[in-house]
Amino acid sequence: RDCAALASNGELGPTEIDKYKTQYIDPIAAILADPKYASLRIVTTVEIDSLPNLVTNVAGRPTETANCNVMKENGNYIKGVGYALNKLGSIANVYNYVDAGHHGWLGWDSNFGPSAELFKQAATAEGSTVSNVHGFIVNTANYSALKEENFKISDSVNGTSVRTSKWVDWNQYADELSYAQAMRDKLVSLGFDSKLGMLIDTSRNGWGGTARPTGPGALTSVDTYVNGGRYDRRIHLGNWCNQSGAGLGERPQAAPAAGIDAYVWMKPPGESDGASKEIPNNEGKGFDRMCDPTYTGNARNGNSMSGSLPDAPISGQWFSAQFQELMKNAHPAL
Repeated sequence: RDCAALASNGELGPTEIDKYKTQYIDPIAAILADPKYASLRIVTTVEIDSLPNLVTNVAGRPTETANCNVMKENGNYIKGVGYALNKLGSIANVYNYVDAGHHGWLGWDSNFGPSAELFKQAATAEGSTVSNVHGFIVNTANYSALKEENFKISDSVNGTSVRTSKWVDWNQYADELSYAQAMRDKLVSLGFDSKLGMLIDTSRNGWGGTARPTGPGALTSVDTYVNGGRYDRRIHLGNWCNQSGAGLGERPQAAPAAGIDAYVWMKPPGESDGASKEIPNNEGKGFDRMCDPTYTGNARNGNSMSGSLPDAPISGQWFSAQFQELMKNAHPAL
């Protein structure tokens, strides 16, 4: 499922597209189509962490992986997502939302447009049409701040753009809300429904507690300005596993901002992203060094420390220490 990571990459191999269709999607569709559920509005989020990898982690990119090259060449992510959207979208009370990464993954010009075009390709594969896509979801199981209020991407310090800061690193977006709204506009321009809606996972992007800045950073340089004022306290935007210092974000709510269908808690708070060390298991879950607090990084996180919490269990298992920290650092506070 995730050709660039190991903690939750799933059981199926790169060529098992037929098994994906018949043994995974078809049984789900059969359940959702049961007449006894017809009065329910059922929301699906489709294949988190799959499609964005085909833009950022393939040949020609410094973050390429052999597995992502294979998945791009065989087209099975495209086929799988298209099949799922077609099968699930044919059920009248099912609303599909496709994964659109997050601003710290796809927010650069070189990623943003190509990703939107790839989403359109997947939405029209295997007999699907864009009408099967009700919207997109961003920041799933991630930590990017909803709104950075102490600096804007258009700010400059002594004539130098904040986009040149080490944290922003030429990204076009500072936070998830601006990214989600911009991605929505781009997708509509490519032919998706004008009523397209976005979901933002706010389960772990609150970044509250005593470390939360109360105003902008010092105007000494773009780095002091951004680092002193940013809510997101990760070491690097590319860090994604059991992040130290994170807090619960905005509570789930409908229609919180223009173009946004809802803030949702898609990743259950307290559910581990991956194990801090190798733990044998029968769930197909490997050990990803990004979950190791002693890891000094790779090209995908700027060769920075991972920032992950110690003593974490495998992905999907309950991680009490993380949950307690999320509650302590919640913003809005509990």
